[in-house]
Amino acid sequence: MSLYETLRHFADSYGLAAMVALYLALCLWPFRPGAKTHVDAAKNLIFKDENHGQQAD
Repeated sequence: MSLYETLRHFADSYGLAAMVALYLALCLWPFRPGAKTHVDAAKNLIFKDENHGQQAD
């Protein structure tokens, strides 16, 4: 069995399962119970303005 066939077999089986598990973990990460403060801070970050709408001198 060549290296190519070995790597292809790995990618077709365990590699795909690992990618799906990583995708699901990253999608569900913000919904964990301890993330509420981080999510709230991130969603309001775009509204933070140090100059409060005034032009810098």
